[in-house]
Amino acid sequence: MLKLKEIRSFENIELLAKQLVEGFITGLHKSPYHGFSVEFAEHRLYNSGESTRHIDWKVYAKTDRLYTKRYEEETNLRCQLVIDNSSSMYYPQENNGKITFSITAAAALAFLLQKQRDAVGLCTFSEEIEIQTQVKSTSSHLHKLLLLLEEMLKNEPKMQQTSVAGVLHQVAEKIHKRSLVVIFSDMFENYEDRDKIFGALQHLKHNRHEVLLFHVTDHKTELDFDFEERPYEFIDIEKGDRLKLQPSQVKAAYQKQMREYYHELKIKCGQAKIDFIEADINEGFDHILRTYLVKRASMK
Repeated sequence: MLKLKEIRSFENIELLAKQLVEGFITGLHKSPYHGFSVEFAEHRLYNSGESTRHIDWKVYAKTDRLYTKRYEEETNLRCQLVIDNSSSMYYPQENNGKITFSITAAAALAFLLQKQRDAVGLCTFSEEIEIQTQVKSTSSHLHKLLLLLEEMLKNEPKMQQTSVAGVLHQVAEKIHKRSLVVIFSDMFENYEDRDKIFGALQHLKHNRHEVLLFHVTDHKTELDFDFEERPYEFIDIEKGDRLKLQPSQVKAAYQKQMREYYHELKIKCGQAKIDFIEADINEGFDHILRTYLVKRASMK
């Protein structure tokens, strides 16, 4: 499994994305999900009764099976990758954990999307939208997206808050064709404003978009609050507030509030038919790619 500390040793993210996807595809052929491999072909099996106009006779000569040529307007899925770039995503400080994980996962998905002849666009945000590209399926567009992601990977953390709700409302309004919206975020906005977040997610669904929410966390410390019992200074990465204490002084209350919030987030996503996926940065990327393939297959 590729570790976060190894990601920055790659000279470019395009090579890294290619390696992740090719390794994943190889794994699919060894798993019960091998049927998804047909998604990577440029042809589909000919169905009896269809017009023979688009049959690829060269492929028939080699395989003795009838395939028809795919055309992008028939098969393309449109996907918008949305990455939270606020300060809290640069935690843990070592390797800028959550943002590094999100950028790498998004790069692998972009590579996979283009490999499937699907169209992909990129949106990044903190308090407002920072980058929003067109949605295209060309190799030159993929290269542009990967360069943008590579630049993000080089960024140093800044003191910037997030506006998940406001940005998702904007994204919902800007996407004019039904799309798959894939969000990478820790969803750490003001706890009291959580109803606004739920409303923004519902806005995407109301506009007939499919939504995959990858909830990116360092599960050990952010959800379980698993710290060694000694004095710490905890710093609010987005506001700069500081608090000195020992973990045991707040652990129970912290865990209770976090459990309540994430239980509510999962319930709300379930009610809105939004796929909510826990993305622990200490785990591998295969889970991200596999979840995307399952969603893509269900949208046909």
